[in-house]
This record gives sequence, structure tokens and C-alpha cells, in this order.
Amino acid sequence: MSNEMKWVSMWGNAVSVNEHRPETYGKNLTLRYPIYCPFDGTKVRINFDNYCGTESVCITKASLYVNGAFYNVLFDGMQSCSIEAGLQKTSDEIEVEVNKDDEILVSFYMQDFVELRSAVVAMGPLSSGVFAVGDMTEVLDIPKEVCNKTKNFYFLNNVSVYTDSDNKAVVCYGDSITAQDWPDYLKLMLKEKRSDGSGCGYTSVIRRATSGSRILREYDNITYESYGLKGTRRFMHEVPTDGADTVIIQQGINDIIHPVGTDVNPFRPMSDLPTAEELIGGLRWYIEQARTLGYKVYVGTLLPIEGWRTYAEFRNDLRNEYNNWIRTTELIDGVIDFDKALCDPDNPKAFLKEYDSGDHLHPSAAGYKRMAEAAMEVICD
Repeated sequence: MSNEMKWVSMWGNAVSVNEHRPETYGKNLTLRYPIYCPFDGTKVRINFDNYCGTESVCITKASLYVNGAFYNVLFDGMQSCSIEAGLQKTSDEIEVEVNKDDEILVSFYMQDFVELRSAVVAMGPLSSGVFAVGDMTEVLDIPKEVCNKTKNFYFLNNVSVYTDSDNKAVVCYGDSITAQDWPDYLKLMLKEKRSDGSGCGYTSVIRRATSGSRILREYDNITYESYGLKGTRRFMHEVPTDGADTVIIQQGINDIIHPVGTDVNPFRPMSDLPTAEELIGGLRWYIEQARTLGYKVYVGTLLPIEGWRTYAEFRNDLRNEYNNWIRTTELIDGVIDFDKALCDPDNPKAFLKEYDSGDHLHPSAAGYKRMAEAAMEVICD
């Protein structure tokens, strides 16, 4: 390892639109998220994002728990901060020693009513949080009577550590398949690599994924707005990340399966269905943007969909044409063939049974582990 230091993101999520419900507002609320730390470091900074909000959010107080002690999180020297709609805020640097494989806690309290709109749902063995009534930012063991678990990650979208310059981050960009387990399994596999001294283990995995999102389209109604922003509004907001040099893109299936016709659903017209050229054009734009950041670009093929409720042969043909372009283009640094890794070799339109969650769109736990293994082959190449 070198003696030079730099900022590297050790944890991250996208920020999308939370499902609109009557209880969209909260008050007197603490949110707490455990963060896995893959690196040693000497300083931490935390980023909060109100990109999808329609009004300002006030964080009354925030804390960081590391190695048995709470540390105040300040913003321009102040305990509280206001984040206007569409903007984000990075904390002051927190002078604290962190160690690889530590679990640290980020907690923040909102005393007054706040619009709980900028959020994303994330799942996996390392992705969970709690919400609690009252200011619990410096209470380690929050009483069970006042808290509950959540998979919604509100406002918190990045935690960076000042660490050895040999450490780096890889960004996983996509939709619900990436918002679910495989990036967490990838983190755990990299942790094993670090323990055996492998250099490829010195990489953090930053998830930038939003359920239901598409490359080319987004919904403009309350019913479906939580399906996320289109790529041109997401990619360059989410992908630039401290210390990252690589992005893995796995998106496009929702562009293919969502349109059903206004006779079936007034918000999902068949005119939203892209041609293969249009979908590939959106992916080309992603690649061009990533190159401006100096990133390596790997693209994952789309998974099988036979049996999904909107399945049709023309959708599978579109998926195959898109996948074939990914497999043959020279515009990227490599392909991660998730499709080949998870499909049934006797029926490539469908998942291998053990890799199917049962909805014929999202993988099972075993399927997500297999995706992580396929990604590892690229990261550790």
C-alpha cells in the first residue's frame, strides 16, 4: 500500500422518489443506518441528498458511531442543516480513525415535519436501517418500543473515508435487480479477498440503483413516480463518486417489460416501448458520460424474463438484440454476462430454477450470489 491518501466512497446508494402515501411526512424522527467499512482511514465525511424533494429538509442533528464512541456530524461548523429541494449537502470532515471491516452507524434526527420523498429501497445482507421516535442520535441501544426496521434509505446517499490512495470504488448502476442483493454479496466476496491478502479486495462497492427505473423513460404521475427517474436525470447525478474508477451498468429490462398499452393501464402506453436502436442509444450515452469521468465501463447483460407477467416473444427478442450488442461492442472494457450465468441452458429464455425468485424477473438469493461471482471475475481480472 502507498503512503498517499485520498477520499474514497465506502458506502453509497442512489436517491429516488419514495412511494407517495398520506404519511409522506414525518416528525420527531431518527433514522439510523449501519455502514460497512472496507478500508482503514483517518477521516470520514457524509453526504445527504434531497435531489427528488419538492421542499427543503432540515436535519436537526446527526452523529457517527465508531469504535465505541459517538461523534457529532457538523455542517459548516453547525449542528443542524437545511437542504433545499434538488440539492445535497456534505458534512464537515470528521477526524476519526476507522478500521477495515468495522461497522459504523450513521444516525440523523429530524425534529420538525419533513417531506420523506428523497429515498431509495435497497436490500441485501448489508442493507438495513431503523427509524425511531425521538432524538436517538446518541443512544446506542434504541429501545425496541420506539423503533422499527426499514429498507428505505432516506437522504443519506454517500459515506467517504480518507484512506490509502491504492483503495478504490466500483459503482454498480441499475434498477431493482441491482437495488437488491448482488452488490452486497459482492462486498462480502471482496471482504474475503482482503482477508487472504488479495489486492483485488481493496475495492468498495457503491450501489446506485433505483427500483422500476428505465433508461429512456420516467413516469409523471403519483401512481408510478416511485419507479424512478430516467437515465439522463440519474446517471451523472449518481455515478460521479469519490475514488471510483469503474462503473458496472445493468439496466434496460424495465424499458422492455413496462409498456402494456393504455387499454390495460393508462400510464403505460405501448409507445413507451423502445426499439433496440433507441435502447442501445441510451446505453451508448451512459458509456460516453462514464468516459468523461475517466471510468472503466463494464455492462451486464439483461436477465431472462420468460414467465414474467408481461412476457411476450417480442420482448424477449428485444432483450436478446440488446444483449447481443453488449456482448459484441468494442465501446466498453468488458461484459458481465449475467444472462448466461443465470439462464437455464436448456431454455435460455428462462432462469435456471434455483436462480429464480419465483416472479421470473428477479433472482433468488442463489441467483444474486451467482451475479456477484460473475462480477468478481471482472473486478479481480
